[in-house]
Amino acid sequence: MFHHGPIAGVATHGNLVATAGYDNKLILWDVSRRRALARASHDHLVNHCAFSADGQWLVSASSDYSARIWSVPSLRLHAVLPGHGDDVDMAAFSPDDRLIATCALDRCVRIFDRQGHCLHTMPGHTGNVLSLAWMQDSRHVVSSSVDGTIRSWDSTTGTALGTTDLQVRTDTVEIGADGRIYAGDDRGRIAIISEGVPTFFPAHRAGIKKIALNTQQETLVALSYDRTISVWHLDDASGLKEIARADLPADIWARAAAVLDDGRIAVGTFGSTFALFDPQTSIWNMEGVAPGHAINAVLAVESHVYTVGDAGVVNIDGHPSCAMGSLCNFLVAADGNVLTGGQLGQLLDADSGQVLYQHHSPLNCGVAFEHQGKPHVAVGTYTGEILIFVATPAASWQLLKEIPVYANAIKGLSFSNGLLFSVCASTDIAWHDVNHWLLVERIEKAHERIANACCTIGPGRFASVGRDRSLRLWDGKKIERHESQHPNSIKCIAADAAQTMLLTGSYGGTLALFDLQRRCWTAFTKPTIAGISSIAWDEQNHQFLAASYDGQLYTVPI
Repeated sequence: MFHHGPIAGVATHGNLVATAGYDNKLILWDVSRRRALARASHDHLVNHCAFSADGQWLVSASSDYSARIWSVPSLRLHAVLPGHGDDVDMAAFSPDDRLIATCALDRCVRIFDRQGHCLHTMPGHTGNVLSLAWMQDSRHVVSSSVDGTIRSWDSTTGTALGTTDLQVRTDTVEIGADGRIYAGDDRGRIAIISEGVPTFFPAHRAGIKKIALNTQQETLVALSYDRTISVWHLDDASGLKEIARADLPADIWARAAAVLDDGRIAVGTFGSTFALFDPQTSIWNMEGVAPGHAINAVLAVESHVYTVGDAGVVNIDGHPSCAMGSLCNFLVAADGNVLTGGQLGQLLDADSGQVLYQHHSPLNCGVAFEHQGKPHVAVGTYTGEILIFVATPAASWQLLKEIPVYANAIKGLSFSNGLLFSVCASTDIAWHDVNHWLLVERIEKAHERIANACCTIGPGRFASVGRDRSLRLWDGKKIERHESQHPNSIKCIAADAAQTMLLTGSYGGTLALFDLQRRCWTAFTKPTIAGISSIAWDEQNHQFLAASYDGQLYTVPI
């Protein structure tokens, strides 16, 4: 037993490690033997898992809109915790094991009993709720959100108790034995909140995606998109004292970590199983870790089809061509080159593996365009910058400009008529004029949920899709909205060469075709139970290519 995709959640209890995967699996491991003991499944991605204090139960949070309680070690289903209206990002037992708190992208925190009955639903956050933690009294819960606030709740009454505004997206929160709140934010800071007042400690050069607290050992672990792990001692005098720091291996995903009783840290990876980090020696144990087969990007270039994914291996026409060294997110063709990039923050030549540029955070998307007679490429980053590259006479690519646009990840880029269009995880969109690299227009909350992708649909016109499962067509600020049949978040979109048809793909494995001339949906299929990750137009064969996290390509002829 092992995972076939990235591991988004890790939990520990004694000699047990639990892992939550994007392959919909929950796996229980014996850490001393690195052997899987049991496996359970959700209907969609598993985002997080946590043990009860007594180690007899495990709770998991999933993109199937539920959390579930499992017995340990059999992983037999005990209860389903339903009711959220979007992906459940985290679930955790209260210290006395009587209650479970959950948080989700529907911006609510919920309290359940062990039988799965919802006792309270607590709205209040204005952005997706990503993390939560219990106070030691088993009554009070705190939550963190992309809205930049830390909120506290009373689990017995379901009432809000207070808000601390950190003014920046905060993905992860923990609570110490003394009641102090620890939070990691998108500026790479660790905030210590005491009596509602935060003190900030600069810890990383990019956003902190996970902190893990071990109260017995008085240590705090932080994982960041600057591709490092840091370990801190909880110091009463100074607040935090750094005791270890190391680079993350290429196969580590900076999203999940938990501390074992012996001080080693179990960390999530891009496939198979968890990794172990020893902060005393700064040595990584990557035994059994193997990259997954998921495809994250597809591109048709003349008579060839390029793909790349979690393994970081570029395939041409289904055959391995060149290893990039880590997970890659996009492919773009420009000036006779195919470029890619991903978790290591490197812009790479997809044919040779040559590193063309190193950024301080992961790269998410790209688009090629001509400007003033020269080939250009724009790349969107996880920290909200657009990187502009221009082709040089030496057949390479030079960074021309870095444009800070958002405080969150750029999810998609398109170009038309001198306009660079971008969509952001914050739900915002923006247009930039490439003649002066100036912002033309920005619309906040252009989507109701995370905007995931965009494409060009005509001169100066664009389409965007996102978690709200709708298609939006943009002509300047003029908007048309078309609801889709997709039951899950729309992940990707592409137009045919004539810009008459659009194909959209969802995290639920569904594909929906939209006729731009008739302004209607014309076809809906579900070729896979895995998500659709990327769509490209194949002009030579007059068809769309849809890549999936199951490692397969699906064709949609026109």
